[in-house]
Amino acid sequence: MGWPLLGLLAGCAASGPAAPRVAGATGAGRGPATEDLSRYRPVFPALPAPTAAAPATKAATSITKPAAPAPTNQVNAALEQRLRDQAYVNQNIRYVNGFRIRAYLGMEREQVMRIRRELISRYPDETDYITFKQPTYRLYIGDFATRLDAVRALNKVRAFAPRAELEAMSVLINKTP
Repeated sequence: MGWPLLGLLAGCAASGPAAPRVAGATGAGRGPATEDLSRYRPVFPALPAPTAAAPATKAATSITKPAAPAPTNQVNAALEQRLRDQAYVNQNIRYVNGFRIRAYLGMEREQVMRIRRELISRYPDETDYITFKQPTYRLYIGDFATRLDAVRALNKVRAFAPRAELEAMSVLINKTP
């Protein structure tokens, strides 16, 4: 932005209309506010004073809130249809981005099978996957949708597979056929 344009903007700002005054806003060089805003302020009914003979009860001093209006026709037919469609789509989702534990990465088939047997004996509910891409074997454990669950399981697996690591990949979420 050049200097001549800056001077032009300053001149326009000085010649524009004055900002509206707000009630109660007094500042350096300003006079009292001229606009009356009292009609916009909320007015609350006065509470009855408790009598000296009867002690004040909680019900007498509390302000009752108006009842919330009853919902009317919040879920209509179009929304119901969309919810059914979304539920149908969700039933067909089989995989999600998640985590698996890589318990073994190496070239020895006997060692990967030994670790797999230990896993099955200790954690029979966990799913194990062995992949072979020549010349390496990989042993993956579990299908975890969240990192927190995967880290908890990783801490258990590290007792017999100290080099185990987490890997992000697509995991199976619907284990039932």
